[in-house]
Amino acid sequence: MITGNPQMTWCPPFWTPPISTASRYGSHGAFYRYKNSMGKSLPLFYIYDSYLTSPEAWAHLLTPNGPHSIRNTPYDGVFIALLVEEGHTHDILAAGFDGMYTYFASNGFSFGSSHQNWKAVKNFCDANNLMFIPSVGPGYIDTSIRPWNNHNTRNRVNGKYYETALQAALTVRPEIVSITSFNEWHEGTQIEKAIPKKTPTRLYLDYLPHQPSLYLELTRRWAEHFIKEKEQWLM
Repeated sequence: MITGNPQMTWCPPFWTPPISTASRYGSHGAFYRYKNSMGKSLPLFYIYDSYLTSPEAWAHLLTPNGPHSIRNTPYDGVFIALLVEEGHTHDILAAGFDGMYTYFASNGFSFGSSHQNWKAVKNFCDANNLMFIPSVGPGYIDTSIRPWNNHNTRNRVNGKYYETALQAALTVRPEIVSITSFNEWHEGTQIEKAIPKKTPTRLYLDYLPHQPSLYLELTRRWAEHFIKEKEQWLM
């Protein structure tokens, strides 16, 4: 995770129940917390596939007057829902979430992951006191495990795809940008160091003719740029 104010956060492709996570790790110094509009530092949770649970069910937990509300309890947090379809914006609002993120690294794969929609989503979030966290990735290719999904491949173009996504994210002036990467070589979203490697069953992506640390260097550069941009927005 890259921290600072503002933040760029790494977005893991799995989900752990927030209550058990907070109970077990909440007091640890490395547990990520975000200061909300009320000045409280709370754990931040990305809820993957949140749309599979109804807004009504989420509202029981996430609205202040819900019958099982966790607001203003030791299990309170900043809960960020996954935005896939356009209609999910209203569902996320009704559910009591604190914001929404787009997750998918393939521009155009979903309404939420399409860069061209981010301004409209940000406007909706601003009007409803929600956080909008656009998600970026260095590229995408998962045909080694999903041979039928070639149409969602996004070429890295020697780092240009990553930088284009980061620029699109900063254009809407978000508080946080998430980076969708878990060093998932089978989906082509890794940003760790890479050198050429081939096995009998797999050809691994590398960053030639650039250095193995290309994407870590780009991430650092854009994180620093993000911080400077945020300072200008606040002037």
